[in-house]
Amino acid sequence: MVEPIAQIPLFFWVAILVALAFDFANGWHDTANAVATAISTRVMRPVTAITLSAILNFVGALLSTKVAKTIGGGIVNPAVVSSVHGGYVIFSAMAAAIAWELYTVIRGLPVSGSHALIGGLIGSAVSLYGFGVVIGSGVLKIFLAMLISPMLGVLLGFIALKISYFFAARTKPLLVNKTFSFLQILTSSLMSLMHGQNDAQKVMGVITLLLFTGGYFGAGEFKNVHVPVWVMLACASSMALGTAVGGRAVIKTLGRGLAHLRPIEGAAAEASASLILETASALGVPVSTTHTITGSIVGVGSAKRMKAVKWSVTVRILYAWIFTLPITALTGALLTRLIIAIWH
Repeated sequence: MVEPIAQIPLFFWVAILVALAFDFANGWHDTANAVATAISTRVMRPVTAITLSAILNFVGALLSTKVAKTIGGGIVNPAVVSSVHGGYVIFSAMAAAIAWELYTVIRGLPVSGSHALIGGLIGSAVSLYGFGVVIGSGVLKIFLAMLISPMLGVLLGFIALKISYFFAARTKPLLVNKTFSFLQILTSSLMSLMHGQNDAQKVMGVITLLLFTGGYFGAGEFKNVHVPVWVMLACASSMALGTAVGGRAVIKTLGRGLAHLRPIEGAAAEASASLILETASALGVPVSTTHTITGSIVGVGSAKRMKAVKWSVTVRILYAWIFTLPITALTGALLTRLIIAIWH
């Protein structure tokens, strides 16, 4: 028997609100993934690009729930996380991820909200239940996808730009610029749609896991659970609002900090990243949109010439990527133990 919304415990509501706050922060941080190149190439004005991105993030979040099921049931064992401490685990995981997202967006570093969320969730759960709560095969699949996606981004970005240059060399420059400016509007829009479809679902999965541990769905296994419509709408709205705010510092880093881009390079980068994200979403595999678009931009810059990529900025970003998981896992674990100590 499904438990009415009104009977969800108070602390669970607090954890849900914190999860939605992370979704907002993720949208704020990841606006750059979709619009940075379009703004830097002056194909779209910042307000237009960010508004369009927010709308498409909302729409994309409602297209599927495959990634949500992977996050909710593929990282920590839902059957092990008890209803007593489920709220503490989710609250601590989300709080750790939010803190890291806010720090990095202020520093203008495009890091993975997915890594932050997964790190916080693993650290929080392990601090209470030990390493046995972690689903090794699920985590391995997720991390392989997250490692491969930026490398694929580099490869596809390189190939896409070389192909674009081949056709552009046989076309008048004015027509090339107009064509790829139009294409970049389309690819930027597709990136926003794919970002909503992949990233917003991660929080849907976490909230669904929380509701499952609290008995909201009654008896049964997590694999048979469906993401509630109200959870989908809440996550889609939170991410869209965060996107509308827009992380300007990260937009600057991705749009201008890694490589100087024109519409032809911007369209190639976004098309490559969108293809990877769509494939991952169709397979239900959560990947980092940040890692993917960053890899695509590096690939595009390398296709121009190796010196076109600002490698010092790339190294700074790589350091931030490396530290994301351990920092959020440790923070999540400490927060969980602190809450348990205070609450009890």
